[in-house]
Amino acid sequence: MPISVFDLFTVGIGPSSSHTVGPMRAAASFVELVGKRIEEVRALEVDVYGSLAATGKGHGTFDAILLGLEGCQPDQVLPDEVDERSARMTETGIVRFGDRVEIPFTVADMRQRPLTVLERHTNALELRARSATGEELAHEIYYSVGGGFVVTQSDEEQAVLGTAAGESAREPATPYDFRSGDDLLRIGREEGLAIWEIMLANELGAGRTEVEVREGLLHIAGVMEQCAANSLDRSGHLPGGLKVRRRAHDWYLRLKEEDPSRDPRYYQEWVNLIALAVNEENASGGRVVTAPTNGAAGIIPAVLHYALHYVDWVVDGGDEARDEAIVRFMLTAGAIGVLYKEGASISGAEVGCQGEVGSASSMAAGGLAQVLGGTVEQVENAAEIAMEHNLGLTCDPIAGLVQVPCIERNAIGAGKSINAAKMAMWGDGEHFVSLDEVIATMKATGADMSDKYKETAMGGLAVNVVEC
Repeated sequence: MPISVFDLFTVGIGPSSSHTVGPMRAAASFVELVGKRIEEVRALEVDVYGSLAATGKGHGTFDAILLGLEGCQPDQVLPDEVDERSARMTETGIVRFGDRVEIPFTVADMRQRPLTVLERHTNALELRARSATGEELAHEIYYSVGGGFVVTQSDEEQAVLGTAAGESAREPATPYDFRSGDDLLRIGREEGLAIWEIMLANELGAGRTEVEVREGLLHIAGVMEQCAANSLDRSGHLPGGLKVRRRAHDWYLRLKEEDPSRDPRYYQEWVNLIALAVNEENASGGRVVTAPTNGAAGIIPAVLHYALHYVDWVVDGGDEARDEAIVRFMLTAGAIGVLYKEGASISGAEVGCQGEVGSASSMAAGGLAQVLGGTVEQVENAAEIAMEHNLGLTCDPIAGLVQVPCIERNAIGAGKSINAAKMAMWGDGEHFVSLDEVIATMKATGADMSDKYKETAMGGLAVNVVEC
């Protein structure tokens, strides 16, 4: 298992995992590449290619690169620090490379090449550092391949930077090496294990203790919950020029009044609220969890919210049951996410929004089916249903902002997840289309999809809706 649940769920900032988190991580990695020669750096060269350049302004890509060049990491930098550093760089035109060497460099100095797509991936970033004499001190090409994952041109094995897997130099001892849904079904049947138990065993095989895994997952769930809570306190409009009105705050006030005792009849309204809240926070550059991407960050928190508030054994069991439900949900969702990351893609720039919202919906559906007591067959079925009905979903953000249709799309995706899990639980796990088949279909559909529907803002709603 080369990918950990802690690779798929990472803390970062909005609005995009591939266009904000990834570029920041890449630029920070470049600082480390320069290493001991950092004091010699007098000039920087930055080329931004493909989708990163096409929608970089709306996604905060260029500011994220500048922050990374100052050594900021997306899982550590806070929104207030982002604002402070960005304001200072805009005012002075100076980047503190590695937070040490002051170099005149602004967004205007970046070469933006939206029509140039490098062979490995459309999200590409090329960085050079030069001395006072023009000597090239360091050079690297980075690819932001979705979900905050970054790979380098020079690394033949495409090691992931800044993630739980990428930071490990060892090959984990994986008790259960699964690469497909069929593998998960086979292991579950042969070993008598649920999917969450298979994923937990692999996390333990990677050197983590069970306490570390559980505490880590509870921390991630806590960040998701805090993200939604932060958003519920905010009103007004989202940044970026479209003047999209925040809705979560007003909806929350109305729901508290109309449904003070959590009547199950209102479950969909609460699920919609959490999805909107998380994605409004993401769109404003707030602190979020990639799940597995920022563009789809609201789905898993919203469906997890449903599991924690509307599944009887969780509601009746107190804090202990709540924590157990989170662990089972997240590990199951993570196992399914591994299949998408390895077998297809979670990058909207590569396969369209089916790779983001579709993958998140599938992961959430499987996680909920697990909490509902599903068998391995029912969990696999739930994940398959959710993706099957997201196939062909395009990525066409208006003005390149992760706002329209992205925010509402998360709420719709969360609803699909819950319905998929419930449908699977009414069956016995036997179904016509397998999860592996639908993942392969998603990958092929993405390959056939026109580039204008892959996070370039050159097609769909992005060109048919007048920006006001």
